[in-house]
Amino acid sequence: MSDKTAVPPVSGPPTREAATMKLAVGAIGVVFGDIGTSPLYAFREAFAGHHPLSLDPLHIYGVLSLVFWSMMLVVTIKYVMIIMRADNRGEGGSLALLALLGGRKSGKRWTGGIVILAIFATALFYGDSMITPAVSVLGAVEGLSVVNPALGGWVIPIAIFILAFLFVIQRSGTARVGAFFGPIMLFYFLVISVLGAISIVQTPEVLWALSPHHALNFFLLRPVEAFLALGAVVLAVTGAEALYADMGHFGRKPIGLSWLCFVLPALMLNYLGQGALAMRIGEASLESPFYLLAPDQLQIPLLIIATLAAIIASQAVISGAFSVTQQAIQLGFMPRLKINHTNAATVGQIYIPFINWALMVMVILLVLTFRSSSSLTSAYGVAVTGAMLIDTCLLTVLLFGFWKWNKFWAGLLVGLFFVVDGLFFAANLTKIPDGGWFPLAVGLAAFVMLTSWAKGRSLIIARMREAAMPVQVFVKSAAGSATRVPGTAVFMTTSPEGVPHALLHNLKHNKVLHERIVLLTVSILDRPFVADEERIHYEDLGAGFYRIILRYGFMQDTDVPMALEKITTCGPPFRMIETSFFLARQTLLTSENPGMAPWREKLFAWMLRNAESAMQFFRLPANRVVELGSQVEI
Repeated sequence: MSDKTAVPPVSGPPTREAATMKLAVGAIGVVFGDIGTSPLYAFREAFAGHHPLSLDPLHIYGVLSLVFWSMMLVVTIKYVMIIMRADNRGEGGSLALLALLGGRKSGKRWTGGIVILAIFATALFYGDSMITPAVSVLGAVEGLSVVNPALGGWVIPIAIFILAFLFVIQRSGTARVGAFFGPIMLFYFLVISVLGAISIVQTPEVLWALSPHHALNFFLLRPVEAFLALGAVVLAVTGAEALYADMGHFGRKPIGLSWLCFVLPALMLNYLGQGALAMRIGEASLESPFYLLAPDQLQIPLLIIATLAAIIASQAVISGAFSVTQQAIQLGFMPRLKINHTNAATVGQIYIPFINWALMVMVILLVLTFRSSSSLTSAYGVAVTGAMLIDTCLLTVLLFGFWKWNKFWAGLLVGLFFVVDGLFFAANLTKIPDGGWFPLAVGLAAFVMLTSWAKGRSLIIARMREAAMPVQVFVKSAAGSATRVPGTAVFMTTSPEGVPHALLHNLKHNKVLHERIVLLTVSILDRPFVADEERIHYEDLGAGFYRIILRYGFMQDTDVPMALEKITTCGPPFRMIETSFFLARQTLLTSENPGMAPWREKLFAWMLRNAESAMQFFRLPANRVVELGSQVEI
């Protein structure tokens, strides 16, 4: 017998594997909400949508085979295995990829084609973010008519109530609700996989649909029907782009792990179960094959869990719209908007009132206009497949221009992606007359606004640089001649060169200079985050003049007072009570040689007037700000 006493193990920090598993569960709750609710309508639309197929083995096996191999090629290989490797310091999404490509060009500017593609993909996302909540919630609530046909009249009011409630609670943040997302979606995927498996056991021959020859056979025997069916099949992979966009929140490995080990098997079990049900009961299954998988007594619990999943899917898209908007603002593609932070401990928890209420109005109008998830699916898919096709274009630039893959294998791979994405996009173009025009119209409007703002902003900066006086000349001439008054004056300027117009106007009208003059530029870099030690760059210009450049990533907040209070190298410490901030507010004048079309100038001027003030955006103390007007020709 040993005389050693058993010592309990000492609990230490969580292992890397445990942390990865925790993130994987969180990813299930946030990242896979959109693609996870696709079984509500995707399979049904292939046989009861705008291009219905007959319920025979050729079509059922063909559709299921197309669904499976689309998930493998588009989601697994393209996004999980390849595109998610193109992270911009952990962040993903079209704008993050655009910034990544620009940052790897050795100082060269982005080519016009790459910029236009990435901006248009971002614009299409706004159309998608309007349709996803409407189709997801409607598809879930329509289960009421399956449970009890007499309740069908309540579907629209209940869906609108749920959607309105979802947008109203955005202002309070989603941190607490988000803690429940993972377990709810975990339970949802478990339920739909069990229901699917039970149906498969009753008709096991449906498993043959996983063979790719059924998809090929479908195209060989019924090429037109197979092509049109792609418009419904793509509904099964909508949300794949969210894997890349949400990569910064969870990481590539946890997202890939949760997809391969849990979400993909659960989805395919359910789709195969719906196919097996259709083979057994035929046309009767088309009312709602998703809900009819459950016994009568379990349809109400399934309705509740599916509705919760739809709400979570909608929440993920709304949060994504906030995140994309913040990136666009920081990268200079959108005017400043009010951004509220709902969680002091989490950077990504933001709320943008304008985007929230605009989305709510458009989503409710979509529900009232289309009135069913089946009608909405005709508008769904065009924006998603367009964004996927653009991602393939950007991936091509990355593979050949930066990663330097073998040209043969890279060409073979992107060729396959172009064929798949091109077919999906072309099939969805057939939906344009039936509602597909909506996301294209939204995308086009957003694209025009994004590009008009970027162009107008660059013209203003160029004109102001042309008229700027060299700093050294100003310091030598003004330092000794003007009266100096106590305190610090911070002049905000977009250009790190020359003298700000606000400083010239202040001297002209007030005839004084403060003891310390700071020419401050906030620079947003092409990467998501900038470390504190890289934040501040300063230059002593002499005679109490300093130039300071504050650097931020495009996912960070620009809190100017907080940054200034950390500076100890530009004279005495900054105290906000003794500091005045001078801002220039531009008024646009029509130029004899305009840099933009007149209608775009008017659009830019309207956006400029309605942009949030620099005081709020940079978190400047309201009682320490002075605005001076200036006129600029563009």
